[in-house]
Amino acid sequence: MTFARRLVSEALGTALLLAVVVGSGIMAERLAGGNVALALLANAVATGAGLVALILMFGTISGAHFNPAVTLSEAWQRNMPAREVLPYIVAQITGAFAGVAAAHGMFELPLLFASTHVRTGGAQWWSEFVATFGLIAVIIGCSRSRPAVTPFAVAAYITAAYWFTSSTSFANPAVTLARAATDTFAGIRPADAPGFIAAQLLGATAATLVFCWLYPPAPAGATVAGTIAPSDFEPAP
Repeated sequence: MTFARRLVSEALGTALLLAVVVGSGIMAERLAGGNVALALLANAVATGAGLVALILMFGTISGAHFNPAVTLSEAWQRNMPAREVLPYIVAQITGAFAGVAAAHGMFELPLLFASTHVRTGGAQWWSEFVATFGLIAVIIGCSRSRPAVTPFAVAAYITAAYWFTSSTSFANPAVTLARAATDTFAGIRPADAPGFIAAQLLGATAATLVFCWLYPPAPAGATVAGTIAPSDFEPAP
C-alpha cells in the first residue's frame, strides 16, 4: 500500500471518528431532554459502534491508528518507520478538525468554535492516563495474541471507558485538540487540552513498556488461526 494512501486513510478515518464522536454528542444532547446519563450512553454506544466499522474499514490500509499515541507506540515497537510518524500525526490532526467541522455542518453550527466545557484537575488527568494506558494495552495484547478481534476489543474498551473514567476517555491527542474546537457535549476547553494530552502520552508510554514486556514478539510462524499460544512466547532453551 502506498504511503499516500495510508496518509489519506489516517486522515479520513480520524475525520469520520470525530464526526461520530461530536455528531452523536450533539444529537444525544438534543434528544436526551437534559438527562446527561442518557446522553453519555448514546454518545458512548455510537462511538464504540463507529470505531468497529472504521477500524475494520481502514485497518488493512494504514493500521487504523487515528491517534498520535497509537502511532508513537507503534513506531516505538518498530512496527512502522520513524520517518512516517510525523506525517501520520499531521494527517490525524488535520482529519480530526475536518471531522469536527463536518459534524457541525450537519447540525447547522459554526464549523469550528472554541469550547467552554471545563475538564481539568488531577482526577481527570489520572483518568486520561488510565484510559490511554488501557487502550494501548488492548491494542498490543490483542494484536499479538488474537489480532482478528482487535477492532472489537478496542471499541468495547472505549465504550466502557466513557463510563468508568471521570474524563469520559478521550485517550487520543488528536481527538483532544479537535474537541477543543467544539462547544458542544463532546467539547473540552482549549486551556484544558494540554493537561489531557500530557496524561495521554504518559499513559501510552507506560502501557507500551509494560505490555511489550508481557507480550514479547512471537517468533516467525508462531501464529496459528489468528491465535498465539502462551508457549510461543517462551524463550528458546
